[in-house]
Amino acid sequence: MKQWYTIENEEDYQAATKRYEEIKDAKKGTPEHKEKLLLVTLVTQYEEKLWDLPEVDPIEMIKIRMEDFGYKPADLAKEYGDKGTISKVLNYKQPLSLNMIRIFSRMLRIPTDALTKEYKLKNV
Repeated sequence: MKQWYTIENEEDYQAATKRYEEIKDAKKGTPEHKEKLLLVTLVTQYEEKLWDLPEVDPIEMIKIRMEDFGYKPADLAKEYGDKGTISKVLNYKQPLSLNMIRIFSRMLRIPTDALTKEYKLKNV
């Protein structure tokens, strides 16, 4: 088993999240389960430090993170599968769906609770 330390950079973060995915179904009481719990703590600490997220509505948060990663709406559409819906969501004409929240949370590294906050839609 690898010795884990505080996550300090993207390389450590990628290694930790990759290892977590490998052992996420570990049985309680096993060394892998203990390692999984440690990784959750380390990853959470790193993300909280890295993602000192501003208090903005979910759509603004998505736009900020798209800019951070250099993504365009087409990149989101490629993951989600519907360019028209992405456009409506980014223009406040349609709410985020649960499926979008899951995809964008993973893709843009935004905590799901930041994407579930209420926000106003524009009159359609």
